[in-house]
Amino acid sequence: MKTLYFECNMGAAGDMMMAALLELYPYPDQFLHTLNSLGIPGVNVKRTVVDKCGIKGTSIVVEIEGVEEESGLTYHAGDPHHELEGSNIHDHQHNLDHDYVTCKDFDGVHIPSMNYHEHVHGHSSSTMKTITELIDTLPISDSVKSHAKAVYDLIASAESHVHGVPVSEIHFHEVGTLDAVVDIVGVCLLLELLAPERIIISPICVGNGQVKTSHGILPVPAPATTYLLQGVPIYSGGVKGELCTPTGAALLKHIADSFSNMPVMQVTAVGYGMGKKDFKAVNCVRAFLGDCTASNTPEEQVVELCCNLDDMTPEALGFAMQILLDNGALDAFIIPIQMKKNRPAQMLVCMCNSDRAYEMAALMLKHTSTIGVRQSNFNRYVLESDIISVNTTFGDIRIKISTGYGLVRIKPEYDDVERCAKEHNVSFETVYQATLASKRGNLQM
Repeated sequence: MKTLYFECNMGAAGDMMMAALLELYPYPDQFLHTLNSLGIPGVNVKRTVVDKCGIKGTSIVVEIEGVEEESGLTYHAGDPHHELEGSNIHDHQHNLDHDYVTCKDFDGVHIPSMNYHEHVHGHSSSTMKTITELIDTLPISDSVKSHAKAVYDLIASAESHVHGVPVSEIHFHEVGTLDAVVDIVGVCLLLELLAPERIIISPICVGNGQVKTSHGILPVPAPATTYLLQGVPIYSGGVKGELCTPTGAALLKHIADSFSNMPVMQVTAVGYGMGKKDFKAVNCVRAFLGDCTASNTPEEQVVELCCNLDDMTPEALGFAMQILLDNGALDAFIIPIQMKKNRPAQMLVCMCNSDRAYEMAALMLKHTSTIGVRQSNFNRYVLESDIISVNTTFGDIRIKISTGYGLVRIKPEYDDVERCAKEHNVSFETVYQATLASKRGNLQM
């Protein structure tokens, strides 16, 4: 399976993602010519090779009306040598999506202008409708338009939540400029050209401290970014400053099929997308393109939760295990162990999907006498399963058919076999084997 993996150890921003993908594309100059020919007014996109911490990579430069995108940022970020408590204001230059500026009409579409004088002296903004109209005018596929607008929908929803106003009344600032449109459309275009079958995103480093924006001094990650990354594995890391921008967060959330550590894959190309700011660690997003075949890659991640118990009755422990199963645990079981002071005891183990770990741990704490639950994360190889119903001489019985890795597994459902055995006063094995025989003929086994 053709797989794209983004490593976000230094966060992510739209231009960093586009730069990383551009290194994977075999015709970068042709792509930049296409991007510059879309008709986004006043925009010129260039790539440069930069060196950070001894690593060479690509940096994307977006010029609007001949001015590089970060020109206005210095004005809004303030004195780059002035310190905020807990952070350097200039850290916000990592890849901030800048303020919108005064707007003008272009071919009947209300769009932003990036005249430098207007940018540093004005604080106009643009609505979701304006951005949607601009994207709809671009000569790109309907699929790219749809993805680009979906990314902006995520950003608008986040801003709506943070500011407490309807989406229709949202006026974009940092995330609303033309360079952000270029980044979003550019990423979506490159993904269409590269055509990965699956996209996996690493846990995202978001940075820490504070940054100064047009809204004032905000914590890192910024409120909109925090909202966008709900349900996504994130961590702060040791860098002070904003590492993941709202545009980067929205792009990652929209394109991700899953979030996990790097899978087992045969890598064919690696792209380094460099940020504008320098840190002690190389400031880049890495994109890995390669093959993850069914034979060498775990399909999913699962969590194992455990606790040791030496003071619960069998009835109470059995009840706790059933609670876990009833609430969606993949599995739950009890292992006999020996604890301190030579006490015989039991270990309660719960297997669940990673997004249910907190919920299951809370249930274990509630329904057992333990004061702590251990968590371990595992990759899991699984067969794909379907449930069908077959008609036998004893009645209709459901069968689970699991396939993958060149295997086929057939297993009648226990509850149905038990019911039919009781109804016909025959043994469990008689019904079980009759069910297998009726299905083997259809599968030519």
